[in-house]
Amino acid sequence: MADQESYETTRLRLRAYRESDAPRVLDIHSRYDVRRWIDDPPVTPMRDLAEAREWVHVWDALHAADPRLGAWAIVAKDTGVVAGTVLLASVPNSDGLVQIGWHLHPDSTGRGYVTEAAPVLLARAFEHPMPEVYALMFIDNAPSAEVCERLGMRDLGIVEKWYEGESRCFRTTYEEWRTR
Repeated sequence: MADQESYETTRLRLRAYRESDAPRVLDIHSRYDVRRWIDDPPVTPMRDLAEAREWVHVWDALHAADPRLGAWAIVAKDTGVVAGTVLLASVPNSDGLVQIGWHLHPDSTGRGYVTEAAPVLLARAFEHPMPEVYALMFIDNAPSAEVCERLGMRDLGIVEKWYEGESRCFRTTYEEWRTR
């Protein structure tokens, strides 16, 4: 596994995924109601533990290849359960742009976990340094748009680049983040 930093907030621990997390990864990613927000159509729920283990290894390899990027497990300190993921990844079909993203198990939504975890990765991104970070989502993903607004990210509206079809686009720069 790549040497990936861990972080703590009041209620959460952000850490690298482990192979032992594969059953929870499968539980999260086998759900259409999760995958519909992170897959390009057609939505393909995860099928088995082998695929979950591969997902962990892909993110580990991404971080090893580019330490600015990666997926962190959001672990609730009070239960030790992996609630979901917060991540930094390349924006596809761009010239090195980076995006932040997240997804949670349905049993962990509505608790403010993403709003608590995402600022840690935004701060990390700007320490590496990245001049800006995007958040791209399906145009009807109101919960993620609300998180972006709570984070103080600027709504750039609907764009038709990087992904096939339309995406809702938010962005923050280092200066905007520093002075928010």
